[in-house]
Amino acid sequence: MDFSTVELTPEQSRFVQEVRNALDEIVTPEVHDHERSTGDGFHEGVHLALGRRGWLFPSWSVEEGGAGLDPVRLRILALELERYRVPHVTLSTTALVWQAVARFAAPDLVAEIRPLVATGAVRLCLGYSDPEGGSDIAASHLRAAREGETWVLNGAKMFTTGAHNCQYTFLITRTDPDAPKHKGLTMFLVPLDLPGVEVQAIRTYGGERTNAVYYTDVQVSDRFRLGEVNAGWAVLRGPLDAEHGAGRVNDGLSDVCQGRVFLREFERALDATVEWARRSERPGGLPVAEDPAFMDRLGRQIVELEAAVVTPGPMGRIKGSLTLIEGVAELMDLVGPEALLTHGAEGALAGGELDFAHRWAQGTATYGGTIEVFKNIVAQHVLGLPRADFPGSKVLVR
Repeated sequence: MDFSTVELTPEQSRFVQEVRNALDEIVTPEVHDHERSTGDGFHEGVHLALGRRGWLFPSWSVEEGGAGLDPVRLRILALELERYRVPHVTLSTTALVWQAVARFAAPDLVAEIRPLVATGAVRLCLGYSDPEGGSDIAASHLRAAREGETWVLNGAKMFTTGAHNCQYTFLITRTDPDAPKHKGLTMFLVPLDLPGVEVQAIRTYGGERTNAVYYTDVQVSDRFRLGEVNAGWAVLRGPLDAEHGAGRVNDGLSDVCQGRVFLREFERALDATVEWARRSERPGGLPVAEDPAFMDRLGRQIVELEAAVVTPGPMGRIKGSLTLIEGVAELMDLVGPEALLTHGAEGALAGGELDFAHRWAQGTATYGGTIEVFKNIVAQHVLGLPRADFPGSKVLVR
């Protein structure tokens, strides 16, 4: 493996500055205030500004509404968006869903939506989890009953993050309750402005907003069906596998660790802790940064971070989350009460960075599939172990 530094061409170096100049203008303090107050993972002004530059789908050609970037410039853009902490959740769900829409939707629907997705005017969210279904997406109970060229939807979905900012949801429904669990499912791209759709906010411990979405006699045209009737699992698998990390490109530029996004938050928490140690003293006057016990514990967390950064595949997803959860708890213990101060509070450490990281960390065991799901992926697809069959496993009943 080549660990050498990528030498940028003059054109690529100019692109770095172009991106930074643009983000300096787009990502204002108000953008971060909006994210702290809403937890949306989305800012419409930023989203549309990125769309105008072709940076929502930057690998698409300019004619398609993208920017036609080469792999190095794609990586530059991704790193700068992360460095500027651009709200990205809705962008991520839109990109996941679009893969299935482009492949399985009617051609006229694809042609209608694609340019709007590229500009940011249309966003897409994930309608996966039933309230009682947990991580077992195939156990969906939300019913879709056909009436001619219309389908009538009744049921609910939990954790439909971004639904209040999106125009469509990628919805898994049960169309044949008598079929085996994975066989009676059909996918739809449901407009969220249809009568009978109700979006209710759910606030997380980490400050994010997700949603419960209720469907009461919602009538959706067959035009919005994706793929064949009762073959929805085949439609769903592409975005679901992508969310779980399947098909990740090993191009020498991408992150090795699938949980790298979690580790970047841990890096910020570590930086905040180091700055605190440099300006703080023990009761006897010893600088905290010179305290051997402190440095030993801090060093252990740095080692854990570096180990996580190079942990590949689904193992990295698990390691990234656990490193953040356990590591930021250790940092809070090292710093003490000051670490509990939130953004805006007098004396808040790095603007409340440790407090936020600690709260946000708890949800990382769930985002994009729970740690338990990824442990099963590792067991079955990495270690080759048989599928677990536990007593009392859930089965779909009428």
